[in-house]
Amino acid sequence: MALLEVTGLGISFGGLRAVDDFNVIIKQGQLYGLIGPNGAGKTTIFNLLTGVYKPTNGKIILDGENITGKKTVDISKAGIARTFQNIRLFTDLTVLDNVKAGLHNEYKYSTLTGIFRLPGYFSNEKAMNEKAMEILKVFDLDNEASLKASNLPYGKQRKLEIARALATNPKLLLLDEPAAGMNPNETAELMETIRFVRDKFNMTILLIEHDMKLVSGICEKLTVLNFGQVLAQGETSEVLKDPKVITAYLGE
Repeated sequence: MALLEVTGLGISFGGLRAVDDFNVIIKQGQLYGLIGPNGAGKTTIFNLLTGVYKPTNGKIILDGENITGKKTVDISKAGIARTFQNIRLFTDLTVLDNVKAGLHNEYKYSTLTGIFRLPGYFSNEKAMNEKAMEILKVFDLDNEASLKASNLPYGKQRKLEIARALATNPKLLLLDEPAAGMNPNETAELMETIRFVRDKFNMTILLIEHDMKLVSGICEKLTVLNFGQVLAQGETSEVLKDPKVITAYLGE
């Protein structure tokens, strides 16, 4: 059964067709790649999936629920979390508090409980701290829990953004060029972490990249975009042999 099924998805900005007739089926536990050059429409598709943009046409089904055109907050509650190409952390908060921010869908208490520090507040905070530390350990960030997020090295900030997204307990995790700006060693370590997250949590992951070598080394299936249209789609090994991909994307 498909966790995510997208059919005929498209959006226009004025006279520009940014994404046209995009279709994809992603199964539970799959690590799926969305690749293409700058301006191909990759991030636009993420914005459509997460409610930042409303599609001009098409349908988005997540785990049997039609989430097409819903608000971002409702899509988050339905089970989609994401990171961004440009890191968006709460830089003045600690590493721990950044992850706790992602847990508020799961751990809730009333405004009065929070203001007056009633017993429910302390029990919730204790549970959130423990859960957040568990997630930080997955990313080897538990020793930096008390640091401000802005004081982390760049590579660890990338990891923290993924950790915060994971804290929302998503069904589908969208990663928008998570290795952007990383050196080769940091990139290799991050890819191993992504594989580990998929395996440990049976997490379904849709990964945007522009580096074909990187994506082909981690993703089971690929969709290659160019000018908002699907150039090729399928098993990674088969997509890499597609003449259209070789000609248009690899430049051979």
